[in-house]
Amino acid sequence: MGLMSKILGDRGTRSLEEYVEVDLDDIDDPAASAGVMIHIAEIETQQDVIEIKDAVYDGDIVIADIVRLRTEDSMVEHIIDELQLVAREVNGDIVQKGDDQIIVTPTGVKISREKLGR
Repeated sequence: MGLMSKILGDRGTRSLEEYVEVDLDDIDDPAASAGVMIHIAEIETQQDVIEIKDAVYDGDIVIADIVRLRTEDSMVEHIIDELQLVAREVNGDIVQKGDDQIIVTPTGVKISREKLGR
């Protein structure tokens, strides 16, 4: 028995009657009632920073991938400075995780500088 068979079970004898159609209109959207959203972004140009700033000003958290900016260090510094200013303005927080991610939070959300499990 292969790994997928162990996880999913024996799938060889299924009939169409065993499947149920899921109507997405019947599923509650927890994101619609969420107070804070977490957005994933990629920063390739200075223009991408505008959407990130808007999200943070709206009270959301942004995790931004900056790996495509590594070739232009002055641009990375400028973008980080701009996002630090936004975090200060809203009394949020900002951290750079490694060389490839920046996390920016809105008012009242702080980021621990310690890893869990230590």
